[in-house]
Amino acid sequence: MDIQHFDIPRYLAALPLFQEMTPAELQRLSAGSRLRRYARGEAIFHVGMPCEEFHVTVTGQVKLFALSPAGQEKVIELAGPGISFAEALMFTDRPYIVNAQALADTLLLSVSKAAVVHEIESEPRFAMRMLAGISRRLHGLVHDVQAYSLHSGMQRVIGYLLHSLPEDTQGAATLALAGAGCPSAAQADTAIALSVSLPVSKATIASRLSITPEYFSRVLHELEGAGLIRIDKREIHIPDTARLAGHTV
Repeated sequence: MDIQHFDIPRYLAALPLFQEMTPAELQRLSAGSRLRRYARGEAIFHVGMPCEEFHVTVTGQVKLFALSPAGQEKVIELAGPGISFAEALMFTDRPYIVNAQALADTLLLSVSKAAVVHEIESEPRFAMRMLAGISRRLHGLVHDVQAYSLHSGMQRVIGYLLHSLPEDTQGAATLALAGAGCPSAAQADTAIALSVSLPVSKATIASRLSITPEYFSRVLHELEGAGLIRIDKREIHIPDTARLAGHTV
């Protein structure tokens, strides 16, 4: 992808946060944005660095993570293409509280705080869309805390696989709910065969789910042994999504 000819206003217009903006507003935001490439393993920012912009992953994969005093890593979020992060923190005038690293060759779009504040002051509806986006992220974090506290490791893995289904998949939301610990949500008419590609290493996904890599692998093999999935390297084939969603231990 040629960064020099990348159409930032057109890309922004395709994101939910900016879909209702006028061409003039998109041009102003574009002027306050920058595109950068990161190689696999390269740091994007560290805890303590000033946060003056929020980011959108255009291509690649970004890992947001924290480190314990002993150096143990906890993955907070995996931001793939189209996923934004650091919006809320940008408004606090506080430095980054997590680290970010490219897990693959990544193209990142960063939108400056100054450009965003200017649009908020000019158009209150934009502020409402920003709040909606931040609220969705908060809801996701609350869901994660509930999952880690109330669901078994098996349920977390199943929930992750079903949350990985494309959003336009028939019954994707219902299946994800079932995989998150509500098996009664799975209906017979949502039974379809699909494949999920693991976007990052099993160790990274395990950290995201607050389980060990060994346990994550064991759960996958148990599900395979039960005929609920078939593993082909990074591809997880699900012959019957409803049956997987309804699996209990």
